[in-house]
Amino acid sequence: MGVTVADTSGAVLAIDAGNSKTDVAVVAADGRVAGTARGAGFQPPRVGVRQAVDTLADTVVRALAEAGLDRVAHVSACLANADLPVEEQELAEALRARGWGRTVDVRNDTFAILRAGLPAGAPPLGVAVVCGAGINCVGLTPDGRTARFPAIGRISGDWGGGWGLAEEALWHAARAADGRGGPTELARTLPRHFGLPDMAALIEALHLGRIEAVRRHELAPVLFATAAGGDGVARSLVDRLADEVVAMAAVALDRLDLLDAEVPVLLGGSVLAATHADLDAGIRARLASRAPRAAPLVVTARPVLGAALLGLDRAGTEGPAHARLRAHYASPTPPLP
Repeated sequence: MGVTVADTSGAVLAIDAGNSKTDVAVVAADGRVAGTARGAGFQPPRVGVRQAVDTLADTVVRALAEAGLDRVAHVSACLANADLPVEEQELAEALRARGWGRTVDVRNDTFAILRAGLPAGAPPLGVAVVCGAGINCVGLTPDGRTARFPAIGRISGDWGGGWGLAEEALWHAARAADGRGGPTELARTLPRHFGLPDMAALIEALHLGRIEAVRRHELAPVLFATAAGGDGVARSLVDRLADEVVAMAAVALDRLDLLDAEVPVLLGGSVLAATHADLDAGIRARLASRAPRAAPLVVTARPVLGAALLGLDRAGTEGPAHARLRAHYASPTPPLP
């Protein structure tokens, strides 16, 4: 990349580790990006903390090597599956043991979306709802107060995300196909996506593993396209997701005494960033009813930018350093090794 950090003074190791991929950046105190790397997803619930951090280490070491460093001043890690305070503490201890930085902060990866989406120069004030594979929401105020949810699935009251949408779409389509439920075009559009003739064939292919489970995420865009075509069942699922997004945002705003404030509500993750017309319109209408002065903003910036900005915030760095860092990530495809 042509930029090196001479020493660790003020340097930040920014980590955005999601379920499917990890982005790492080494950022100098003046906002220059000195090293980057991309690696595999971060899934401690599935493989355990030690193996998850081992996988993360490969990506971190590559980014540090590109920057000419083996450690930095501070590690700012925004991690998927850091949903509970006890998980954040466990993961922070695991990262400290690696010796990558003198100090370490671990947060849920939703905070990276929140920080990345705040307008340049704006105070750390807002609420972010992320809808990718799953769904989550966090809020933050300048005095350090936060609002958050466990976001660990149905046992914590969650509904939504690409995985949840796919499961619901399959449920309705299966019942439409065998007569237990009402008619829906999903019974045709879902199997057609995989080149299969009907739901019976799709159910068999999923059950026997001929279609990998991870590919169920591909069905969320099919659901949105079917809803846009006028299918009532598909549209009801889109409306339900809009309800869930706004419910989370409104509760977070209320907890932070911001329901009547002019505050950004940042919408991120693959499902929300795609700005499906019906979903986007539904969210905006519902939010206007619950929090009339809130301003919904779609976040398309890479979350690693948010992790890096949080690291610079901790060091008290602002102004030109933040602008330089944002400029680096302003390109639709910032350079990766």
